[in-house]
Amino acid sequence: MTTSTQPITITVITEYLTEQSQPEEGRYAFAYHITIKNQSVRSAKILTRHWIIVDANQERKEVHGEGIVGKQPIILSGDKYEYTSAVVLDTPVGTMEGSYQLVDDGGVTFNAPIEPFLLSIPHAVH
Repeated sequence: MTTSTQPITITVITEYLTEQSQPEEGRYAFAYHITIKNQSVRSAKILTRHWIIVDANQERKEVHGEGIVGKQPIILSGDKYEYTSAVVLDTPVGTMEGSYQLVDDGGVTFNAPIEPFLLSIPHAVH
């Protein structure tokens, strides 16, 4: 899944983590691999993140925090930043969506939305 909001493009690839999951206990672990590409002529620094995580029971969790995976990276013009994080759900299927707040090197603050993406164990959704 790719979301493009000029000047930022966000690509998400998800992965079910079998070894870290315990389905018999209602624990389903997923990794999400994010690529953030800066297509602007200006550098941009990631200030904050906001995630909305919804499982198949419609249980909703929101996560707000500074930066991503403990960092506030500066993404140079034309460059990209990649990272991997994980989430644990109580159900075998769920969704995530959210946004990053960034500031460019001219001091302009803006949001880069992340469209909803699916978290699903293999063969759970057809």
